[in-house]
Amino acid sequence: MLLLEPFENLRRIQPAHRLGRHTIAVVLMVLACSVANTGLAQAQRIAVEISPGRAKAFSVAVQRFRDLASPTRALRADDLRGVIGEALDFTGVLLPLDHAAYLGPDNSAPLNNRGRTDCNDWAQSGADALVEGEIRSNNGMLEIEFAVWDTARCIRLVRKTVTRARAEAVRLARTVSDEIVEAFTGTPGCAATEIAFVSDRSGYREVYVMDSDGRNVRAATESRSIKSFPSWLPDADGILYTSYTKGGQSDLYLTSRGAVRAGRLFPGVLPGLSKFRGVFGPTGGYLAVVASHVGQTEIYTIHRSSGRLTRLTNNAAIEVGPSWSPDGKQIAFVSDRSGSPQIYTMNADGSGLKRITFNGHYNTSPAWSPDGKWIAYETRVGGQFDIWLVDPTGTTAVPLITNPRSDEAPTWSPDSRKIAFTSTRRGHADIYVVDRNGENLQQLTRRQGDNLSAAWGPFPR
Repeated sequence: MLLLEPFENLRRIQPAHRLGRHTIAVVLMVLACSVANTGLAQAQRIAVEISPGRAKAFSVAVQRFRDLASPTRALRADDLRGVIGEALDFTGVLLPLDHAAYLGPDNSAPLNNRGRTDCNDWAQSGADALVEGEIRSNNGMLEIEFAVWDTARCIRLVRKTVTRARAEAVRLARTVSDEIVEAFTGTPGCAATEIAFVSDRSGYREVYVMDSDGRNVRAATESRSIKSFPSWLPDADGILYTSYTKGGQSDLYLTSRGAVRAGRLFPGVLPGLSKFRGVFGPTGGYLAVVASHVGQTEIYTIHRSSGRLTRLTNNAAIEVGPSWSPDGKQIAFVSDRSGSPQIYTMNADGSGLKRITFNGHYNTSPAWSPDGKWIAYETRVGGQFDIWLVDPTGTTAVPLITNPRSDEAPTWSPDSRKIAFTSTRRGHADIYVVDRNGENLQQLTRRQGDNLSAAWGPFPR
């Protein structure tokens, strides 16, 4: 068994082999061996608090946008409306109304600054919101200008223009969907976001990226070494991951699709020690790192610009799995200092240690929600793992989703409305997504090896 980091969902070569079936003594022994051998401004906004779930969702009517773009294309407006509808359906906050229910016009009228006289028709149709828009060309780019209306109050919530390259028409439509959700709720949707994950579909454990609904999968690494724990830069310009060299040493590496430099990260920090995992803080200024130290693991922070190292834990226990609070002031992590793996929180300087999980004897993989309200984690129940939620004070812990097979390694969407996780419920390890209230379960990956260690990316810039 190759141990990448104790107490985490580090899928081994065979998914059935679980760290949870071994004692702490065995974990320490394997760790020691691994170390020896071996990242239009908004007019009036409604602040609506919505937990996704089809029974509670609002309805939105999306008209067919006026297509003024050149060259003309017969089905462009229908195609874009279809993608917007699919994206809204995936987000689960504003569900698209069936076009057959419309009592108002199916086609958008020219956008103007006047009010509407047909809000009652749309409200009678069952639409809480109405979206109208126009498609245009702009210096070779595709541009959509749209407006979102609150039909009950008959006020325009937002009028906005978004632009992308023609080849990114699908991403453009998903962006419009997320903007519609933001106009109605105050928080964007997550349809235009991405998820990084690890897969062995090529025969090697590489990092891949897919759209939030599981489409458009593409490789982010191709170096044919074992990869684990992808973690996004806060600006989405790169992905940090752990890679194992032929000698078994683990270190942190960075992919790049922006201004950041790709390659090995902080080679001069903690020289000679295995770095098992790295996670950027919410501003990207600091990195929380799990590294070996005399046969055990500790948590450090590294200042991104200077490389300054600060040790946060100093204990005979194993300390792993750091997850930053959204304000960057605290870190949740896993420690077995109580005798079994449990979730703790501490301040970003290592002070203020507090245990927050007490239900269950094996709790790991904490993931702090972007809104700061919950920490998702995995807990062992019998022979498998389930996903639970605990509030940061440790007062309330509730199950999110349970299954006879294991559900592990949760990661939050940037709007805090969804959680992606790894599950073996169909045999192989695959990535699934579920609403924060446990509804609307969807499988994102399928039929291509084992897919694990999902990391949901930030909102696109």
